[in-house]
Amino acid sequence: MSQARFDVIVFGATSFVGQILCDYLFRRHGLDGGVKWAMAGRSPSKLESVRAALGEGAAGIELMVADAADEEALRDMCAQTGVVISTVGPYALYGSPLVKACVETGTDYVDLTGEAQWIHRMIEEHESRARKSGARLVHCCGFDSIPSDLGVHFHQKTAMEKFGEPATRIRMQVARIKGGASGGTVASILNIAREMASNPSLRKILANPYSLVPGGQARVRQPNVKTPQRDAETGAWLGPFVMAAVNTRIVHRSNALQDYAWGVDFLYDESMRMGRGLKGGLSATALTGGLAAFMVGAALPPSRWLMENYMLPKPGEGPSPEQQKNGMYDLRFYGTTASGNKLITKVTGDRDPGYGSTARMLGEAGVCLAHDIARTDVGGGFWTPATALGDALLARLQQHAGLTFEVIG
Repeated sequence: MSQARFDVIVFGATSFVGQILCDYLFRRHGLDGGVKWAMAGRSPSKLESVRAALGEGAAGIELMVADAADEEALRDMCAQTGVVISTVGPYALYGSPLVKACVETGTDYVDLTGEAQWIHRMIEEHESRARKSGARLVHCCGFDSIPSDLGVHFHQKTAMEKFGEPATRIRMQVARIKGGASGGTVASILNIAREMASNPSLRKILANPYSLVPGGQARVRQPNVKTPQRDAETGAWLGPFVMAAVNTRIVHRSNALQDYAWGVDFLYDESMRMGRGLKGGLSATALTGGLAAFMVGAALPPSRWLMENYMLPKPGEGPSPEQQKNGMYDLRFYGTTASGNKLITKVTGDRDPGYGSTARMLGEAGVCLAHDIARTDVGGGFWTPATALGDALLARLQQHAGLTFEVIG
């Protein structure tokens, strides 16, 4: 990739997140800020509109036309860059040809997928060849799953510094979150339901917390907050966190890729904190019931059709710039080491999690992979944000992307 014209190409620049990402990259790096980048998508006119909307000085950004299904065009695009950042989802429907092209050309890749079944398939199909070609592929570089994966990374690094041992169990609780509904996330969940209906064997993959771990074997039974529960330590009622289905898998893959540095019996779960007392219990019950009703509706073709066409936001739809700016999230990590030492850390973001914050995390991840991570340190293969980017991305996110990582107890 030493002959690549660009450090980064944004593929899917005309998507909702793609437009926010391009705006972020332009305001952060401009045209000559040390990062050579370009925009790609299937529609020349839409690409030109997105570029024009960036404002004065953006006319020099190069545009490339490539369709997600055109493998030749994708390979040509990959040959011109060190890293491709993809926002084209649902990835199970549209993302596979690009992953294949990156693997074949030895091009690095990041995306914002939260589709565990598709990640599992990509690893099975391409891991061996990616190691040979040198392509470094890092899925889940948005709200799925950077705050969780790097949150655990930060927590464990701190535990080692303070106690000389990692936490053998970490419980992540979403203390606060504010953001608009993500049309892309909804589309991905509905597509997972559609895939499960046509291929029941996917249920085993999606139910296995170790499904993204090499070999996939269960080590220990993992905790999983599916019903209202009262947390003995904080006194708060907890409910299910919909992103836990992918975040926990990524965290366990990070542990495995580091030769189980946190232990083969490491426990990790995620939940939503719903408050204390009767009100908290009722809120947790309502959340559990609402998520259950959504999943039942998504599994049935007639109700899924109604949800897709009349009830839920569609891909390309999302919160306004003002709503993105006013969004936020606050995640708490409660860890305990084998010796009983306890540590509490916190990760916060100052934008809407699914769009404003995700676009900045995705942009920093792509540039980090292009500029900060030597191939002698991280070779070809499928990595997680923590194992590929680690402390370098942690620093970038705190300096530029509005995230904080701190010890609070």
